[in-house]
Amino acid sequence: MVSATSLSTPFGTVACEKQAKELNFIEDMTKNAKAIQEKVLVEIMTLNAETEYLRRYQLNGAISNRETFKSKIPVITYEDLQSDIQRIANGDRSPILSVYPISEFLTSSGTSSGERKLMPVTQEELDRRRVLQNLLKPVINLYFPGLDKGKGLYFLFVKADTKTPGGILARPVLTSYYKSDHFKLRPYDPYNVYTSPNEAILCSDIFQSTYTQMLCGLCQRNEVLRVGALFASGLLRVIRFLQLKWQQLAHDIATGTLNPKITDPSIREYMLQVLKPNPDLARFITDECSGTNWEGIIRRIWPNTKYLEVIVTGSMAQYIPTLDYYSGGLPLVSTIYGSSECYFGINLKPMCKPSEVSYTILPIFAYFEFLPQEPTSSTLSGGIDSSPQLVDLVDVEVGKEYEVVVTTYGGLYRYRVGDILRVTGFHNSAPQFQFVKRKNVLLSIDTDKTDEADLQKAVENASELLQEYKTSVVDYTSYADTKSIPGHYVIYWELLVKDPENTPSDEVMKQCCLAMEESLNSVYRQGRVEENSIGALEIRVVKSGIFEELMDFAISRGAAINQYKVPRCVNFTPIMELLDSKVLSSHFSPACPHWTPE
Repeated sequence: MVSATSLSTPFGTVACEKQAKELNFIEDMTKNAKAIQEKVLVEIMTLNAETEYLRRYQLNGAISNRETFKSKIPVITYEDLQSDIQRIANGDRSPILSVYPISEFLTSSGTSSGERKLMPVTQEELDRRRVLQNLLKPVINLYFPGLDKGKGLYFLFVKADTKTPGGILARPVLTSYYKSDHFKLRPYDPYNVYTSPNEAILCSDIFQSTYTQMLCGLCQRNEVLRVGALFASGLLRVIRFLQLKWQQLAHDIATGTLNPKITDPSIREYMLQVLKPNPDLARFITDECSGTNWEGIIRRIWPNTKYLEVIVTGSMAQYIPTLDYYSGGLPLVSTIYGSSECYFGINLKPMCKPSEVSYTILPIFAYFEFLPQEPTSSTLSGGIDSSPQLVDLVDVEVGKEYEVVVTTYGGLYRYRVGDILRVTGFHNSAPQFQFVKRKNVLLSIDTDKTDEADLQKAVENASELLQEYKTSVVDYTSYADTKSIPGHYVIYWELLVKDPENTPSDEVMKQCCLAMEESLNSVYRQGRVEENSIGALEIRVVKSGIFEELMDFAISRGAAINQYKVPRCVNFTPIMELLDSKVLSSHFSPACPHWTPE
């Protein structure tokens, strides 16, 4: 170990040589972003020159310059690749997209039908992504020194693996990472010690995993220096879990026994070795959790916590006030920007306000291009289109918004990811972006993404139940209610009742709620059924004429009457207050929709 004062970096002084090397690597990368991007493109195209996909465009070998690449390779969406991906999923092992064999599929949501995407990935690509995790630690340590003196209470979860017809694994990107040897056999690192044992993290039963991770976190409460989960919504779910299960947790701590509902053999074996009776801690948990005031509960139970590590950008920003309430105002740190398709970059200023989070794109992970989000580009609806003028990484302009397009080592070429980003500045020659939104997403509570077409289809299907009562839906709008845990969709319906003597009953309206849920995509339904990350959908019937009042309100704020359209999602407080003041009745889905693992 070298003294911190002797190891200076452009970001500040650090405590060890390894961290200094990693920070200097970030600095060198961002200073040479243009040259690195040119090198990355040549490497990708040379590596995969003999793939079936690239041969279709008559490249005649490797591409040596960007102009040829841009003129010959089209800009595409997932739908354009589906037939190739399906061939790979069905067992075709020929080099269709990548010269390396596809080792697994990373799953995510986002197709036009809302179903999960299968993103092919190679082992080489997975290994490349590990670099980002290594670069993150020294940045965090600059702002939060002493993290090697304690542990992280991170709620990390996996989902059960599935396989395609051809026998290839298909699973979310973090499940892939946690089940890899990189994670399971990771060497001891004092800066990266978790309270949760691998046995709990790798258990796909959400209740058993959450219970065990919370129990371990409580038992090691004074060692915890940081608390986190992937998304803000996930961290709030575990706080809600503590509200519901604290009595059983306190019992286990007091007696040194384990809840009989924890049946996973590896968890039981581990926990029965480490659990010891601790009546004082159990009394403390009871005193803190038995009252009605949960403000600052994270600080109260884990008093040495320096920050919360969660994603609070994009749709997760709606959870910031609730996190502030439960944490007592602890810093909220969003660290990494990545997706199933590609990893992008890191937040070099982790102490910034959540509204100011920007990610510096690191040019080594892919070849990045950006589609300007101008009014003229709004007609781009997907599909193969070689005409849009894409901007290179170093040529984006501060203040403008772009959709990110990637070409990866793993076999995606000029692929539209669907994320809309706003340029906030540069670190050296590498741009920094704020995540604005997912393209076309209307409603989102957790990992679900419901667009306008999804919502319209669900309303149409549910409204068929009203026909025998001579009732129809005049108009509707919606919002994602995150004040409760878990959050849920709220749909406002204005109804036209033609026979006042035969109005739909509460039971009929509940069935309408369920019919809407049955119509939504599998990602939403999995959140409802398996993960309990989304609450029951609610329909609020509003007074006749309310949507005319909404139009009047919009016009009073400057909207043009001939261009006004009813917003299918609302989040402006005065509009929501107006809608809620006209609610005639409220109805919740009486059951979970159908869902089975893929």
